[in-house]
Amino acid sequence: MNHVHVPAGTPLPTQAMILAGGKGSRLRPYTDDRPKTMVEIPGTGTPIIGHQLAWLAEEGVTDVVISSGHLAEVLQEWLDTTDLPVKVTTVVEPEPLGRGGGLKYAAPALPRPDEPWFATNSDIWTRFSLREMAAFHAERGATATLALARPRMPWGAVETNEFGQVLDFIESPPSPYLINAGVYVFGPEFTTLLPDRGDHERLTFPRLARERRLAGFTLPQGAYWRAIDTVKDLTEAARELAVR
Repeated sequence: MNHVHVPAGTPLPTQAMILAGGKGSRLRPYTDDRPKTMVEIPGTGTPIIGHQLAWLAEEGVTDVVISSGHLAEVLQEWLDTTDLPVKVTTVVEPEPLGRGGGLKYAAPALPRPDEPWFATNSDIWTRFSLREMAAFHAERGATATLALARPRMPWGAVETNEFGQVLDFIESPPSPYLINAGVYVFGPEFTTLLPDRGDHERLTFPRLARERRLAGFTLPQGAYWRAIDTVKDLTEAARELAVR
């Protein structure tokens, strides 16, 4: 449960970074000719990056840096020919640097390096209040805050009693564990802690957790969240959109 009090005058981040350098091999054949972030959500006519930019703009973000790599020219062409709701700067990795390395390499392009910033993986499609997450981050004085989701399990669960008798079948129950939802708030000091190459989730976050400088913001109940990582995820996202 998040209890958020926004102190008067608390500045909320207006800059963000999208990590869009991955190949998205598990989304083939959709990613044979485009980066993962350029895959369209069926039925919307808009790629994942378009949904993300719209959401960031709705949450008060004015400047977005996209860290790109694989087929960056396809992404750049779309950006150049689309009416965007925010100012976008692209940074192309000279070689694959990993997610943490990608963040560090692109961070100098953020327009206000002395202010906090949002970041998100390019395959996340979600809707929740980034303002509340930023206030949560500020209230706790964290160096980094990650959004936490409780996804539904892909399998059905079986409920039994102490005698081993089956009582019920539960279709796709919520996971008992929270997971990293791939959306972050970073303080300006976070950039110096990133690796030159490698994954911040394995190299930087554990250190911050040990030092109690890492916070976790649980997504509000009912907030939409999905990672578009496989063809099945894409199909299910389209189905969920149809019934929303």
